[in-house]
Amino acid sequence: MRLPGTVALVTGGSSGIGAATARALASAGAMPLIAGRDQGRLRAVARETGGLALTADLAAADGPAALAEAARQAAGPGGVDVLINNAGIGWAGPVGQMTAEQVAGVIAVDLVAPIQLTRLLVPGMAARGHGHVVFVSSIAGATGVRGEAVYAAAKAGLGCFAESLAHEMTGLGVGVSVIVPGVIDTPFFERRGRPYDRARPAPLAAERVARALVQAIEREHSVVFVPRWMRLPAWLHGTLPGTFHRLAGKFG
Repeated sequence: MRLPGTVALVTGGSSGIGAATARALASAGAMPLIAGRDQGRLRAVARETGGLALTADLAAADGPAALAEAARQAAGPGGVDVLINNAGIGWAGPVGQMTAEQVAGVIAVDLVAPIQLTRLLVPGMAARGHGHVVFVSSIAGATGVRGEAVYAAAKAGLGCFAESLAHEMTGLGVGVSVIVPGVIDTPFFERRGRPYDRARPAPLAAERVARALVQAIEREHSVVFVPRWMRLPAWLHGTLPGTFHRLAGKFG
């Protein structure tokens, strides 16, 4: 898909991967609609990219529908060409220590909101015969991670939804990509309640994910791991689950 002249909605766009993606899309010629809760940061990214800030709370029951409508109005007659489902929240710790509200919040933002936004915006793309939907997942959704059971489950569900959607969009001119980041240097770890404290793998810059994401749209890549070597644990998990779990138990 050619990006110049397109309109791209980016959720979670006020910082981290979302902000880096908005910059990368603008550099590629797209007009980003940058969605999030932090109005100040959104406006700063919008000024930097020439985009438009859209305040949205995707944890609210009506949040995805309100954002989809705001994005359609901002996009005008041409509609939203690209949807980047990037917004996400985490929670770290034993699953039994999570409250019902915390479980519902992770599922709402990480799984339900992307599904709802896709449901509302993809029909327009299909009717126009062009578009692209990107889901920013996590290696946690491909392998599972100790202490992040609910987050991993939400990301695993997101990947399965994306694969099913790709089948549904075949022949309609709408591409579907899943980005599977490893450890990325963003505020995510602080917000989940536990900072990243491992020496390896070292966190990567959010810009690296953004570049891979833009390439996935332009080159119609279905699944992209960042960094690429993350394919190995995902492959091992699917091919030799017993070996994977033994290694995970030893090395974390």
